[in-house]
Amino acid sequence: MAADQRPKADTLARRQRLISSSCRLFFPEDPVKIVRAQGQYMYDEQGAEYIDCINNVAHVGHCHPLVVQAAHEQNQVLNTNSRYLHDTIVDYAQRLSETLPEQLCVFYFLNSGSEANDLALRLARHYTGHQDVVVLDHAYHGHLSSLIDISPYKFRNLDGQKEWVHVVCTAQLTTVTCSALWPEASSPWWPCGGWTGKGIQLEDLCRSPRKKQADLQEADCSLLCRVSAQCGRADHSPCWLLLPSGRLQGKDFVPDIVTMGKSIGNGHPVACVATTQPVARAFEATGVEYFNTIPAGQGQGGRGKGAKALQFGGSPVSCAVGLAVLNVLEKEQLQAHATSVGSFLMELLGQQKIKHPIVGDVRGVGLFIGVDLIKDEATRTPATEEAAYLVSRLKENYVLLSTDGPGRNILKFKPPMCFSLDNARQVVAKLDAILTDMEEKVRSCETLRLQP
Repeated sequence: MAADQRPKADTLARRQRLISSSCRLFFPEDPVKIVRAQGQYMYDEQGAEYIDCINNVAHVGHCHPLVVQAAHEQNQVLNTNSRYLHDTIVDYAQRLSETLPEQLCVFYFLNSGSEANDLALRLARHYTGHQDVVVLDHAYHGHLSSLIDISPYKFRNLDGQKEWVHVVCTAQLTTVTCSALWPEASSPWWPCGGWTGKGIQLEDLCRSPRKKQADLQEADCSLLCRVSAQCGRADHSPCWLLLPSGRLQGKDFVPDIVTMGKSIGNGHPVACVATTQPVARAFEATGVEYFNTIPAGQGQGGRGKGAKALQFGGSPVSCAVGLAVLNVLEKEQLQAHATSVGSFLMELLGQQKIKHPIVGDVRGVGLFIGVDLIKDEATRTPATEEAAYLVSRLKENYVLLSTDGPGRNILKFKPPMCFSLDNARQVVAKLDAILTDMEEKVRSCETLRLQP
């Protein structure tokens, strides 16, 4: 608590001296010093209250008392690695299995979404015997080297695209065939739908001769890929991954692997990979231990070398926290709440599109929404400077919001799920006022620049 009393300028100076500049701050021209948070609100050192539209990782709200209590109580009893028997890991796996298609019945618990996505790639490659990956353009999947390689958002500024990575341009999602990626592949693959970040509406995304039309709405999705250079061939099934997962809808589409990041722990370092028995068996057949956590839910078939593990991904504390998050989601009916409030927020933002020409489009699902800011409708040139200016002005009005997209011109709404109808009204009212002020003062958004 003593550190909270340190002057903001001192904290900033120490950070600049001790922390790498690669670890960037929000609002670098005037950073916010946050000392506490509760629900959908964050508080600075002066006690000012901000509506948080950034931190989706605080899934059920910052410092939720039931989640904090679960971590505290379990910490007082036991926190050890998962190579000992304990109830919480199997209880948590069972609860997660009840939210997924029945084929996804084998679980691995890890410490981060990056670890989960890395393991998912390993599982898929062992199962298919191939390395190639199809990813959406501008996607980001984690900070490990294996994930940078499949993240166009990152690798284009580093070593470039590997020959086994195949990027599907999200701006041209019409009809793509596997033969366009691999000449030896025989059947078509159509990735259809729109990308808005975490709030993807992935309807009709995947169709092939062996899969019916999918109706998939994903609340926390960053990648859907097919790992197989022989995709579509009848003699070898491809592997479908959903990274990371949130909500699956549609009985006709079941991915082979689903990953979940630290939102499942409300920010606590826990993550999960869920997969099918055949995929898990292929991994176990290597005889290599997976040193993070024990795969839960395999029954008698999961006792081979590949099922052994170590570390704290599935520790009693992590699993107790995960169970508490599921309890809060159900008790407070946060999925239905997010659907209702998200629809209302989309409606309000849609009204802004009609009123303000700079708003090019509004897209999203639930409480993950993107607002596209453009310089003009004809060219749809990204309004990058305007977006930065708007986010800075919102911060001055006690709303925390960020930008994203290749042009950094997308306002990205991803608040905790307890974000309310009143919050939506307040945020959009402030957004409207700032946009109106921008239009009245400059007449042309192209002249906006952030002042130092």
